[in-house]
Amino acid sequence: MITASSPHNSQCTVDLGAQYITCTSHHAKKHQSFYDELLAHGVLKPLTSPIEGMVMKDGECNFVAPQGVSSIIKHYLKESGADICFRQCVTQINLRNDKWEVSKETGSPEQFDIVVLTMPVPQILQLQGDITNLISERQRQQLESVSYSSRYALGLFYEAGTKIDVPWAGQYINSNPCIRFISIDNKKRNIESSEIGPSLVVHTTVPFGVTHLEHSTEDVQELIFQQLEDILPGLPPPVATKCQKWRHSQVTNAATNYPGQMTLHLKPFLVCGGDGFTQSNFDGCITSALCVLEALKNHI
Repeated sequence: MITASSPHNSQCTVDLGAQYITCTSHHAKKHQSFYDELLAHGVLKPLTSPIEGMVMKDGECNFVAPQGVSSIIKHYLKESGADICFRQCVTQINLRNDKWEVSKETGSPEQFDIVVLTMPVPQILQLQGDITNLISERQRQQLESVSYSSRYALGLFYEAGTKIDVPWAGQYINSNPCIRFISIDNKKRNIESSEIGPSLVVHTTVPFGVTHLEHSTEDVQELIFQQLEDILPGLPPPVATKCQKWRHSQVTNAATNYPGQMTLHLKPFLVCGGDGFTQSNFDGCITSALCVLEALKNHI
């Protein structure tokens, strides 16, 4: 759920990950309080813009985040009242005097009473320290069975007044080896303005993402541009771009024997959660969060 801003105008933004939230009738009931809250705060609004090639199932409804999908995360962080530190890359987790000592790439280690890990499962398995000995063989097999698709997203920012003349706000592409989805992002979110330039996002196909996973971002961006020119010839040059590599895009195989969460240690408490234990959508995230919360409440 990343929303990137143009370096020329912070109000010109583009969603590089999740494009819209799809809610089934089952989850509309089960997670109603979450949707009601986000709709009441204006964080989500019904998707009304045309998305060509979208497959809709009975009872499904779609929502967009007018301020970008990262506003969903910001809403919950603000509501939590927690003191948040970003861009801290965790490298080791060790047991120290009945607490967890967490080491990072930079800065001194810190100690915690409880640790909750929600990063992609392969990154959990890369952690060093005592945590490697705490994972049982059965748990390790489950963690190693979790798999993800990979893809790239390219965001394009344009000057105010630029016209991108297409009848849709988003389009699924079935016939291109590189591009799977295109969105005129401000149009999709219904926030078009004459004072702020449009933004466009391109998602690649999974096979393209896998094939070019270790290639340089510059080379990949050039390949995407070439294919985009075939699909939308005559696009004006963007004033800025942002290319995002999603090494762990969407879960293709979740940890089936540990739905929602996996508790690795009780005292002190260490639990794993996230879409690797459910599915890669908003409801999957909520389901895992509720399971982690239940495990925490039982522990405390």
